[in-house]
Amino acid sequence: MPSVSLACESLGSGPPVVVLHGLFGAGRNWLSVARRLAERYTFHLVDLRNHGRSPHTDSMTYLDMVADVRALTATLALDAFTLVGHSMGGKAAMTLALTAPAGVARLINIDIAPVAYRDRFAQMIAAMRALDLSEVRRRADADAALAAAIPEQAVRQFILQNLEFRDGVARWRANLATLQDQMPHILGPLPVADDARHEGPTWFIRGELSDRITDAELPLMARWFPGYRLESVPGGGHWPHAEAPAAFMDCFRRALGTEK
Repeated sequence: MPSVSLACESLGSGPPVVVLHGLFGAGRNWLSVARRLAERYTFHLVDLRNHGRSPHTDSMTYLDMVADVRALTATLALDAFTLVGHSMGGKAAMTLALTAPAGVARLINIDIAPVAYRDRFAQMIAAMRALDLSEVRRRADADAALAAAIPEQAVRQFILQNLEFRDGVARWRANLATLQDQMPHILGPLPVADDARHEGPTWFIRGELSDRITDAELPLMARWFPGYRLESVPGGGHWPHAEAPAAFMDCFRRALGTEK
């Protein structure tokens, strides 16, 4: 499938940092982080396909995402950049670094490993698609309707960032039909060769309270990313940049090379 033209918000000045968000996210999820470092780096906050303001398509493989991001970095004329990916965006970043590494000067993966994961999203997406948007007049209506299927309030509030209103009509920004159909690709292993290697500086930052990176994943991480560095964010879960921002920023600055 051909690449699509991704929406991207750029801010700051200095060496470029390209940020890929997670499932149901958008580049704007990283605005607060980017603003805190905008005097030292130029951040490019990407909306991946089927998310945010980027085009909707019928496909959502990691090779699709790599092609899209590669087209974007070419448009932005980025010869060398730091590539940051959280969750699904981290798997896309790892796939890019292992299959099309030109220009990836530094790789930072946030709370994700290069492995397949169990499906945590089937019930969530089904509830979102079943929601009668014609009855939703404000975000609180959707919040109440989704409470039973998505009981964690923080997760529900994150999901509801995808809800927008145009002329009083509610709609989802994310392409739920494709995300549901393509979930085996999103949750599956990286589509890369066993002997692939990314030798450049690579960091994994995990939330202390998250289960996405455990000791079981470390051998595979070491095989594909020799010399990687792993740090844990105290008090952070799967969204450590939001859940423990001060501790996350300490780790993130070190990963960027700002601090040793």
